[in-house]
Amino acid sequence: MERATYDWRQRAACRDSDPEVFFPITEDVPDSARVAQAKAICASCPVQSECLDFALDNRLDHGVFGGMTAGERRRIMRRRRVGDDHHSPAR
Repeated sequence: MERATYDWRQRAACRDSDPEVFFPITEDVPDSARVAQAKAICASCPVQSECLDFALDNRLDHGVFGGMTAGERRRIMRRRRVGDDHHSPAR
């Protein structure tokens, strides 16, 4: 089995950022200013797609990864499941 590498994290724009920016939950309510700040950092990141893939593959349900909130990633996962169910190739 091939081991996953996460070398891409060393090139991430958020590498030296405060993690609180990417986990903007205050009393179970997202902090929209921090979400916007996190998304702005992600927008210029050279490894944004790798980060998003990591979050989706690992079903991370908190924080901003790859420019998307947990809720946005959940919607992607739901669409993928629906797409798999309805558009799978015939055998």
